[in-house]
Amino acid sequence: MSPKTDNSETADTSDRPRDFLRVAIAADLAAGTNSEVITRFPPEPNAYLHIGNAKAICVNYGIAEEFGGRYNLRFDDTNPVKEEQEYVDSMIEDIHWLGFDFGEALYASDYFDQLYDWSCELIGKGLAYVDDQSADEIRAQRGTLTEPGRDSPFRDRSPKENLDLFTRMRAGEFADGDKVLRAKIDMASPNVNLRDPVMYRILHAYHHRTGDDWCIYPMYDWAHGQGDSIEGVTHSMCTLEFEDHRPLYDWFIEKLGIFPSRQIEYARGNITYTVTSKRRLLQLMESGHMSGWDDPRMPTLNGLRRRGVPPEAIRRFWKEVGIAKRENNVEVSLLEFCIRDQLNKSARRVMGVINPLKLTIINYPEGESEELDAVNNPEDESAGVRKVPFGRELWIEAEDFMEEPPKKFFRLAPGREVRLRYAYFVTCEEVVKDVNGNVIELRCSYDPATKGGDAPDGRKVKATLHWVSAAHAVQTEVRLYDRLFRVENPTDVAEGEDWLDNLNPDSLQVLPTCYIEPEAARLGTGTTCQFERLGYFCVDPDSTDETPVFNRTVTLRDVWANLQNRK
Repeated sequence: MSPKTDNSETADTSDRPRDFLRVAIAADLAAGTNSEVITRFPPEPNAYLHIGNAKAICVNYGIAEEFGGRYNLRFDDTNPVKEEQEYVDSMIEDIHWLGFDFGEALYASDYFDQLYDWSCELIGKGLAYVDDQSADEIRAQRGTLTEPGRDSPFRDRSPKENLDLFTRMRAGEFADGDKVLRAKIDMASPNVNLRDPVMYRILHAYHHRTGDDWCIYPMYDWAHGQGDSIEGVTHSMCTLEFEDHRPLYDWFIEKLGIFPSRQIEYARGNITYTVTSKRRLLQLMESGHMSGWDDPRMPTLNGLRRRGVPPEAIRRFWKEVGIAKRENNVEVSLLEFCIRDQLNKSARRVMGVINPLKLTIINYPEGESEELDAVNNPEDESAGVRKVPFGRELWIEAEDFMEEPPKKFFRLAPGREVRLRYAYFVTCEEVVKDVNGNVIELRCSYDPATKGGDAPDGRKVKATLHWVSAAHAVQTEVRLYDRLFRVENPTDVAEGEDWLDNLNPDSLQVLPTCYIEPEAARLGTGTTCQFERLGYFCVDPDSTDETPVFNRTVTLRDVWANLQNRK
């Protein structure tokens, strides 16, 4: 299906080495095994998509697009207890936000009738049976990796009896857990997945699409491969945890004599300082550490979107990572680089001060102001310029002044001259302190001849500071987000230790009294901009007309790398 936007970064080029997935698919096409390429992304709608899911989307969509094929979005909605329409809607929104359009969504529940009929066919062939044992009993008889399993006492029921019981299961005659339908394969198989896996269980639960039409539901391993077959998926690309399940999928396809989708596995690509396990993310939520699934510190796609991460950066990130056969840890700094690089090209520049210190220009006319030209994006000439108000009283960053500066500190200090961005040269003439000795105001003089930031006599300064006119400033709240964990692998803990103790205590700092230029206050919710010299920030949905709220997307430089180098 056609992309929603131009996703050229996912497309292959003739001079780029092909990964093993593309090599395998090209070989299938050359051999005539397939005449077209159809891939799919099959999420279970029981959670929110995260950045790891984005890799599967980019890989499968990119390959389908490259080979001129199709891509299906299919929800494997086989567990009504955990699945909700809320997750379906969120996933569709996230996928569109990433830049992909899959047309009409498909659902495993669309195939419930066909799956039921195929189950009856396997029962008739003596390849499936109804088991009355409990889940614990079945688990105890399954064996281990070194010991074979034991046959169920119900394994030799006749096809006629099994079909009668299965029909009655479908009709709702039995309670939850009373019976299951199992495939009859090999309880001594070295692959535990082939030891008579459960195909159906009884669940008297409301389904978000089929309502109360069904009280038996297919297991994922039964519905997954058959869904691929029904849709004619030529290449089912899965992550490595499904490698041991492939023989089971192939067994079902062989016994039913249906279209054989080819499964190929690749590594997930774990990201440092991050967790993407649904169980771990749920723990973060239930422990109260996160404000919601869209908390900007979460690796969920709606969390990243709220933080201001551009979808182009995520697509590029996974393209840069590539496709591997072995599990690997991807440095989160690569993701941060992709975000910076994309925003550097696209984000509008504004000026904001997050740790304000007052600066008064003592020789600037009182009660007067002017407008100065400021470049909206030096990387994009078409972005043009804007007018920034300037006056006698300004806000600058407190970190841009030191009363007793060290040798390599070139910003403002007593008697020192610096440049104000887009404005004038100023010299610090006086430092005003409160009763406790804290600096509360800098009284400076300016040189009117340096308007625009250059001195006609050719003299140079070593620092340029950003600022906001105090008379025109809009007060705002700024939320400084950082990496959620303070260690690369947060779940790698010793026995008895809690992985949640690895949370970064500085992953969020809220600064309630910051100032931005008027232009920044007019940016709409979700708009990302660069606060000059500070980083990239996004307008948060919590913003009001009175108080805009900005989330820091990423710093201008890799601060973490600098911190590590200092250790």
